[in-house]
Amino acid sequence: MLSMVILVGLGERMTERFLPIYLLALGGGVLSVGILNGLNNLLSALYSFPGGYLSDRLGIKRALLIFNVMAISGYLIVILVPSWVSVIIGSVLFLSWSAISLPATMSLVAEVLPRTKRTMGVSMHSLVRRVPMALGPVLGGLFIVRWGEIIGVRLAFIAALVMAVVAAIVQQILIKDTQKEKNPQHLPQPNPFRLFRELGLPIRHLLVSDILVRFCEQIPYAFVVIWTMKTINHPVSAVQFGFLTTIEMTTAMLVYIPVAYLADKSRKKPFVVITFAIFTCFPLFLMISRSFGLLAIAFIVRGLKEFGEPTRKALIMDLAPEGRKAAVFGLYYLVRDVFVSLAAFGGAFLWQRSPYLNFTIAAIFGFLGTLWFAFRGKDISVKNSTIVAEVLGR
Repeated sequence: MLSMVILVGLGERMTERFLPIYLLALGGGVLSVGILNGLNNLLSALYSFPGGYLSDRLGIKRALLIFNVMAISGYLIVILVPSWVSVIIGSVLFLSWSAISLPATMSLVAEVLPRTKRTMGVSMHSLVRRVPMALGPVLGGLFIVRWGEIIGVRLAFIAALVMAVVAAIVQQILIKDTQKEKNPQHLPQPNPFRLFRELGLPIRHLLVSDILVRFCEQIPYAFVVIWTMKTINHPVSAVQFGFLTTIEMTTAMLVYIPVAYLADKSRKKPFVVITFAIFTCFPLFLMISRSFGLLAIAFIVRGLKEFGEPTRKALIMDLAPEGRKAAVFGLYYLVRDVFVSLAAFGGAFLWQRSPYLNFTIAAIFGFLGTLWFAFRGKDISVKNSTIVAEVLGR
């Protein structure tokens, strides 16, 4: 699984962070950037539940093969047809990989690790996932410097295609087939409305706050690269932007293990509240950053937002019933990202009015989400989450 994460993730990150620049170079305009970002969130939402259901139904190994073939098909479309319309069409397939495969990978972590180690397991997945996140933008930036914004990105897509093919072969060799006979009470639930009733209040309160905080993240998300490379008085180069992303990912990797250890030994709520507060701070830091040095500080803050993300994911898996963990995880992301896609689409219109308005509105949503979870979120210890998960499993 970790080999797959590195291979597919490296190709994905070589291209994904520079797609707004690529769209502008192909003549797509600012609204095409908003469409891409909105589609990214909407597709992440729509693919999450089917991805979870297929993982529970077909087994993780077979489901991951299907997901990789989808990404490979998307890369081929963008490589063969160099237009901004083809990027939008191809993104329907290749942008889906992370979202559609995440329930399967989280289900695998829950299957092979005891509850007292799940936060650490999710953290290890997140840590390894950050390696390609850190290196990918640097390599993508070098491609752009060497071959330009159009040819460089197309060559990066070719590299992504090759790595996705290798990943598909590796995962079929190394990952054990998890499909097995299931207890009738634990059969996958294909109806998301029925499954939603199985979400308890702790997950629902977390979901509400998460939606608000993701508004904070996604309103400016696609425009961070435009702000740093095009808007500020002293814009950075593509390679410098790649290094900023490396700073962000390195910061995240440094906090994963110690935080996971503490979260597995204590209550989870404080770690999630801190994470939501950091999400809120990033657009404010970005708004005042107009040089590489200040941007580096802002991206350190952005990296710290991963402080409690593995804790949040582990909490969802703890509370999900046995046999339906991937589907419940996918449903959570379906509901969350359907709402958040509205923020991504709206971010383009706010940016057209003013980048400062974009960043300010984003921070307000983050503040509201943090307050919601601080007052309404449940503080579940390791002992209590184990008991709840066992009851739901029965």
